[in-house]
Amino acid sequence: MTDRSFAGSPGRSLRFGLVGTGYWAQTVHGPALASTPGIEFTAVWGRNPLAAGAIADAFGATAHSDVGTLLADVDAVAFCVPPDVQSDLALRAANAGRHLLLEKPVATSDGAAAALAQAVDDAQVASVVFFTARFQPDVRAWLAEVAGKTWTGGYAVWLGSALAESSPFDTPWRHEKGGLWDLGPHAVSLLSASLGPVAGVTADAGPADVSHLVLHHSGGPTSTVTVTVNGPPSADGLELSVWGRSGRSAAPGETAEPAAALRTALTELADNVRSGRLSHPCDVHFGREVTGILAQAERQIDARRRAG
Repeated sequence: MTDRSFAGSPGRSLRFGLVGTGYWAQTVHGPALASTPGIEFTAVWGRNPLAAGAIADAFGATAHSDVGTLLADVDAVAFCVPPDVQSDLALRAANAGRHLLLEKPVATSDGAAAALAQAVDDAQVASVVFFTARFQPDVRAWLAEVAGKTWTGGYAVWLGSALAESSPFDTPWRHEKGGLWDLGPHAVSLLSASLGPVAGVTADAGPADVSHLVLHHSGGPTSTVTVTVNGPPSADGLELSVWGRSGRSAAPGETAEPAAALRTALTELADNVRSGRLSHPCDVHFGREVTGILAQAERQIDARRRAG
């Protein structure tokens, strides 16, 4: 069980470790951890020891050669590794009583996501999943604006280009899991927040890794999602809108400053730790819901492909 000594201690810094050393860790997680008030960036571990050392040197942290020694040295962990690696290591961190800043998706299977959520509950630790847009001020203002209105439906189209040779996001897990798992979580998160919880999904696939989802929201609205990470760079970007009697309302675009959004996520996680709160709109339980939707979609797509 986690150390409760932070509750009621607003002046105490939360010691954070970073697990992961890739591009996103270097350009977003490291800078955000080093610049968020109330957080002390103390430790780094990665599968590449040289990269871990470089991040540690850049931000005044300690590079660890073992995850266990990192966990012993921190109060909370930010994860920036592929989702299947994250789900295993975050389970270990939760069992050690460490609070969690997770990347999306939290896992790539129902079982792994459920096990992680259970471990978080058992350890009574706080968790936040970094669905980037949900921590953007302009997106939060948009969500507040559309709340309480009657919407019939919505749509999201994200034509990503992560698999382009020049992209820093051209990574093995994205080749394996595609846009459904990389970009799908962002779209599902925003449509769920604007139209209501997703009660079911119908899925099909296009060419390459193109995925099409029809989301069925509680209360009646439906929405569609089209995602790929194999699009041309010239078409890269997200379009997301909701529509109904009030007309059509478009969500703001992806932020150009993700580290600022991550600072917000880190601050809210730290505030929850100090206040003793364990829930957050984007906590591990919401991350598990999103994982379940995507896993169901993946099973449908695989079944359609097998059927020819």
